[in-house]
Amino acid sequence: MMPNDRATLLPPAPPPASLRHHRGRGPHEHNDAGFSDPRPLPSGGARTTSVEVRTNLLAANDRYAEVIRARLREHGVFTANLMSSPGAGKTALLEATLARLSGKLRVGIIEGDIETTADTDRLAPYGVPVVQINTGPFGGDCHLAAPLVAGALDKLDLGALDALIVENVGNLVCPAEFDIGEDRKVVLLSVTEGEDKPLKYPLMFHEARLALVTKIDLLPYLDVDLDLIRANIARINPQIPVFPVSARNGEGLDVWLDWLLQEVRTKRGWHTDPPPSA
Repeated sequence: MMPNDRATLLPPAPPPASLRHHRGRGPHEHNDAGFSDPRPLPSGGARTTSVEVRTNLLAANDRYAEVIRARLREHGVFTANLMSSPGAGKTALLEATLARLSGKLRVGIIEGDIETTADTDRLAPYGVPVVQINTGPFGGDCHLAAPLVAGALDKLDLGALDALIVENVGNLVCPAEFDIGEDRKVVLLSVTEGEDKPLKYPLMFHEARLALVTKIDLLPYLDVDLDLIRANIARINPQIPVFPVSARNGEGLDVWLDWLLQEVRTKRGWHTDPPPSA
């Protein structure tokens, strides 16, 4: 399929800046580009129009996500959506991952941030294709929406990739609500954030299909219970695998990489390790 053909598949939708309303959870707390009515709600009532707009916007996002999913499926590209609070170690994990997968797997990266190319610059030495998305020009969204990801895919040669990893905007709430066409949502939680975050932000851990507990090299210096973190994650999502990892000293990374390689094998129909050409 030619690029122009793919473009015709994208359904009409509002600008990405408008995709800021969450799935029926009330007005968002930051700038909503005019879709939140600032007037007080009528006594005992809610604005049906606001709910309808919010629903329509999310439906538009989901249509884009399905187009993305079809494009990635066509090329056999496994896609992981990395989500976490700011500073949980997503970029450090990517650095360690790319260093260990060099010559073994063809990986592309989409970097999401409100501003700067700092994380993209950090990944430049690893020689993989990286596309930067900044949401600042669209009002500073706290998550990536599917239309922006669809545009980023146009800048990647999907036929030359085995895996695509999206580093979402740092936020432990919003990214979980937006389908961007990924195969798996992966949540990172650093030990420095404490044991209670899965209970305070349950949707993220409910939606994810893998949890990475990061920065475990700091455990000797913290009053944090790793077993309690695991237990709290299991309270929200009993089926989710939990891998403690350290990008600094490499502990646990083999388990994460084995998981990633197995997901790629499944998506691409490989029965053994990636072929030498990968």
